[in-house]
Amino acid sequence: MTRQQFISYIESNQRALRRFLTALCCGDSSLADDIAQETLMKAYLNCDNFRQDSKFSTWIYRIAYNTFISSRRRERVTDPISCASELAACERADKSFEYQHLYKALDDLSEKERTAILLFYMQGYDISEIAGITETSADAVKQHLSRGRRHLRTLLTED
Repeated sequence: MTRQQFISYIESNQRALRRFLTALCCGDSSLADDIAQETLMKAYLNCDNFRQDSKFSTWIYRIAYNTFISSRRRERVTDPISCASELAACERADKSFEYQHLYKALDDLSEKERTAILLFYMQGYDISEIAGITETSADAVKQHLSRGRRHLRTLLTED
């Protein structure tokens, strides 16, 4: 892959990637930006490993997902998501807080359920593509989707 091809692929996928990471990070846009930047660096350094037999977006999402998981292992969250309501009251709170209830519900899901839900509904990936991104089986993805939907339904109707 040439440098220009890489830039072109990134330009066409960057918005969706950042949206996915922001949702995966439950609205923490600065953490999502950090993970996106690390993802793009890793992708650029390993662009020779990209095989044309799969979609670029699937490849970059796998890198993003693995980078997110690695960041979660490195950093333990110290502030509970319940602090989000206090932050939302600040004048400088970003627009992601308009989805505070959804982000809180997503935060209550397991990482696997949240990832499956976001990739399926927000990014439009099918079961087999999600299995490839998360390196799990299609049956596991179906199970994560089913459980995630059930948990979200419960969490969002409680409010």
